[in-house]
Amino acid sequence: MAAESMFNRPVCMQVRCQGCEERRLNVRVNIELLSISNPVHKKDLAVRLTDDTDPFFLYNLVISEEDFQSLKSQQGLLVDFSAFPQKFIDLLQQCIQEQNKDIPRFLLQLVSSASVLDHTPVSLNVVETNPFKHLTHLSLKFLPGNDAEIKKFLASCLKCLKEDKIMLEEKLRKTEEDLTRQLGYTQQSLSEKSRELDKLKNEWTSYTTALTNKHTQELANEKERALQAQAQYQQQHEQQKKELENLHQKSIQQLQNRLSELEVINKDLTERRYKGDSTVRELKAKLSGIEDECQRAKQEVLSLRRENATLDAECHEKEKVINQLQTRVAVLEQEIKDKDQLIIRTKEVLDATQEQKVILEEITEKKQIHVEKLETTIKSLSAELLKANDIIKKLQGDLKTLMSKLKLKNTVTIQQEKLLAEKEERLQKEQRELQEMGQSLRMKEQEVCKLQEQLETTVQKLEESKQLLKTNENVITWLNKQLNEVQMAKKLETSGSTHGGGRTAISAHGMHFPEPGHTKTVSPQCPVPKVQFNTQLSKVNRCSDIQIVTAATSLPANKENGENLGLESKYFKKKDDSIPLRGLSQNTLNLEYLKPHFPTKAQSSPKTAVTPASAYFPG
Repeated sequence: MAAESMFNRPVCMQVRCQGCEERRLNVRVNIELLSISNPVHKKDLAVRLTDDTDPFFLYNLVISEEDFQSLKSQQGLLVDFSAFPQKFIDLLQQCIQEQNKDIPRFLLQLVSSASVLDHTPVSLNVVETNPFKHLTHLSLKFLPGNDAEIKKFLASCLKCLKEDKIMLEEKLRKTEEDLTRQLGYTQQSLSEKSRELDKLKNEWTSYTTALTNKHTQELANEKERALQAQAQYQQQHEQQKKELENLHQKSIQQLQNRLSELEVINKDLTERRYKGDSTVRELKAKLSGIEDECQRAKQEVLSLRRENATLDAECHEKEKVINQLQTRVAVLEQEIKDKDQLIIRTKEVLDATQEQKVILEEITEKKQIHVEKLETTIKSLSAELLKANDIIKKLQGDLKTLMSKLKLKNTVTIQQEKLLAEKEERLQKEQRELQEMGQSLRMKEQEVCKLQEQLETTVQKLEESKQLLKTNENVITWLNKQLNEVQMAKKLETSGSTHGGGRTAISAHGMHFPEPGHTKTVSPQCPVPKVQFNTQLSKVNRCSDIQIVTAATSLPANKENGENLGLESKYFKKKDDSIPLRGLSQNTLNLEYLKPHFPTKAQSSPKTAVTPASAYFPG
């Protein structure tokens, strides 16, 4: 016997017991198709109701093909046994979809004749509810499971739990093996990294010791040279001691004066340094605000795109409305043309009726003249009175018929005049409606033009903001590149100043001192070397909106080629047609992007780098 599982899910049911209130219960419905081939091949449908919280809740139903025929005849089913399981599953799916609604259309009812669901047969009803009545589509009777069936069910549940437990243990074992393997790999990589770190530390210590030994040796050599030079100077210039002392006192006085000046300059520079630190902090705060504004600008761009999409949709709808109005105007114009033709026809008919009226009036006048003549002839000719009376009677009958025709024509003309007046009123009303429609059409066209203009302006602003963002990104990348090149040049200059002489070392205050390799030889006439100070103050060029600070130590010039490093002159021009981002001040300095590229104090040589100003981010 083979079993094919077709449905296994918990379903919410209404439980009805005798003398008890209705309650809802989650019952697991298991539908299986049993194939039995011994001794005859046949199929049975097995339905089992269980409760996950109550292991003793068990109801079974087995439907064979013979049982289904009786069920089909009793409940008026229209499906065969082969299609019945799928239809029953479809009904259960409908009930599952409707179970969370307040008023479900399909629901399952578990009805018991006893007061408690305890070893009593129950009926499972699939009910469709509507405002008129509750319609039962299917009703199946379930028998409670006996002790053997409950034991068998519990044994199967225990078997499934054991299989799940074995699967989980196997999965846990595999995960533990994977984690231990990964832990071993990580520990191995950690040991390799630690060995590399120790190796690097050893190399660094050896390099530092070598450098210290080298510097100490050079210092000893310099001391020996200084002692030898001092002995030579003492031997050569003992006789000029007094003059040297006088000159030395003078030089000391000059140095003291210079020292006082340098102290003043040092105080000024420290104050500038503190001010620069405060400005850096302020600019960092401004940078955070600018980043927030950039995020807001991006959000505004997204909202403008959404508005653009909505405006496109509205414009499409307005175009539809305009097309409808144009078709309606064309229809109204056609109706007006038809009405004009109808009015022309009615006018023609009216003219014809008026002509006929004139002709009839002339005829009546002629008849009256003829009647007068006849009266005169009656007076003069009494003999022919009888004949004249007959003629008069005939003429009176003709006159009556003519008068009745004339009255009928008068009524027709009056009705036609009324109809014509009604047509004229309708025509005037249609003309007024046409004028109103034309006015509304013109207003709609104006609104569409305004919306198109707004759309064009928003698209133009969006493109300009994109271009501005691209130019800002290009300027920032260019500045980063230039600063990297300046930093590399500084490193090269510092390395050249430590290994080779012949260049002027720049002090921290921007003053030039001659290095030991270029000390002047003292002649007998001028035995004392003079100390020269060449101070170069920074030049400040202030513009209306952009301040560019260039100092002798900010961005050093290329001494060999004579080319200054910095922005080109085209970036210093103010763009009046540019549209800044909303909330972005034009006088703020974006130093956060430039900060990682400036050398720190530990990296800098005796030169001090002044923060360069940007054309797009004025100081």
